Amino acid sequence: MSVQKRFGLHQVLSYRIELERLRKLDFAVAKRNLDEAYDCLDREKRRAEQLACEFSAMQGQLNSVADLQMYTDFFARKRNELKEQQVLIEELDRLLELQRQELQLATTEKKVMEQLKEKQEAAFRKELAHKEALLLDEISVQKKGQE
Repeated sequence: MSVQKRFGLHQVLSYRIELERLRKLDFAVAKRNLDEAYDCLDREKRRAEQLACEFSAMQGQLNSVADLQMYTDFFARKRNELKEQQVLIEELDRLLELQRQELQLATTEKKVMEQLKEKQEAAFRKELAHKEALLLDEISVQKKGQE
């Protein structure tokens, strides 16, 4: 007696599963973007430090004010780029946190639907077992009556 009862909210559960999958992808993209931004900031900082060392080594060789001004302008621009990168990182970090919250919500909603499905399946199995026991009781009563 293999009777299967389909979960009444199967489409909702499927939607929740798909939504969770999409939120996981969004979270992964946000995490990758944040990691790339951190890597870029680290590269730029190392490059700025390297150039600062080169500038320090070359200071005795620079004779004109124009050369000094060029280096000063370059370092000012580099500082601004680093600040902009830091602002980008902060924005990406906020976005990552938002994606994390949306993923947690989607996961929670999916788990609720899965628990509901499990409860309905357990209730169905219990009801089926009860009906089967009643049927077996009836069969045994009929056999006793025939004897």
